[in-house]
Amino acid sequence: MRAAARHLKRRLGRRGALLTCKGIVTAGYGSGQVVEPTGDRHGLTLLLKAAPLETWGWAWITAGAIALVCAWLPPRADWPGFLAVWLIATPWAMAYLLSWWPLHESPRGWVLALIFGAFGSVCLVTIGWDEPPARSEPPRET
Repeated sequence: MRAAARHLKRRLGRRGALLTCKGIVTAGYGSGQVVEPTGDRHGLTLLLKAAPLETWGWAWITAGAIALVCAWLPPRADWPGFLAVWLIATPWAMAYLLSWWPLHESPRGWVLALIFGAFGSVCLVTIGWDEPPARSEPPRET
């Protein structure tokens, strides 16, 4: 069992592990918007003019699914997963930012813009990283 876990960990790598976490959060957030949409829609006015919240929820789920699939691809071939998460988080960051200023609809819009912006920008940083070389572990004595 441990050997299988180590194999999966090596296969996934750090980029894949981060992409897995991002995919789970992204798909989970989208599921929340589909199943139980947010009650506070301050800051989402611009997004809701483009599409209903359920559609946005499915877009989040799709981006999360892409990230989860791409997490298992070799490093540098996984870029669509990072891009998908960034592409769904960016409109939300921008909508909240614009709802704060200049639209003045959401006094806390800047906070949510920072959260969604940071969530997506981590993907832009990671997409350029190389996978660190695998550590060679000394054999275990049993």
